[in-house]
Amino acid sequence: MDVADQLGVARSTAHRVLAMLVFHGFAEQDRHKVYRPGPVLREIRGGQAPPPDLITVAHPHLRRLAEDVRETTHLMVLEGNAARFLDGVEGPQALRVSFRTGSLLPAHVTSGGKALLAELPAEQLHALYPKGLPDLDRLDRELAAVRRLGYACNLQESERGVNAVGTCVRDRAGRAVAAIAVAAPSLRCPRARLVELAASLRATAEEIGRSL
Repeated sequence: MDVADQLGVARSTAHRVLAMLVFHGFAEQDRHKVYRPGPVLREIRGGQAPPPDLITVAHPHLRRLAEDVRETTHLMVLEGNAARFLDGVEGPQALRVSFRTGSLLPAHVTSGGKALLAELPAEQLHALYPKGLPDLDRLDRELAAVRRLGYACNLQESERGVNAVGTCVRDRAGRAVAAIAVAAPSLRCPRARLVELAASLRATAEEIGRSL
């Protein structure tokens, strides 16, 4: 649809153009059917590979973490003052949290969103909330703790009966580009267990970051 809009042609025409670009190596599709520069264009650029697809890189790590901790895992990015859930893998237990892929939730009530908000300078953070929050000072204090601990918790803030722990995924330059989280029923996962899960979560985030 984007290509059709940009070229001002019918979607069927845009699809044929893209199919021909793929055939000749000028484009390729990733596992999510997103078109990206193909090998011919990479050769023109001197063999430089395009940036890796975040979801493609992170998914096997999310799956492995979900199997190890037996709870649901999420991948998210900051979108304004909200957290966009990009991918997720449900845990294997009968009572589990469903994944939220595609959902957009207020960042300050999600563990991964808090982890990403904690990366922002105070001025930039407050600019995201021009009308303020009921307790912005409390959020500031919580984010200071997140920066100190390296992870954030969500204790039934985004959904009743669900607790979660989240941490940032950093690229090789050390920039926080996303966050991952483990979410579980609060009855099975009190705050003490979230602290235990944080170690596995941070190790997984580091593995993802090394691949970016």
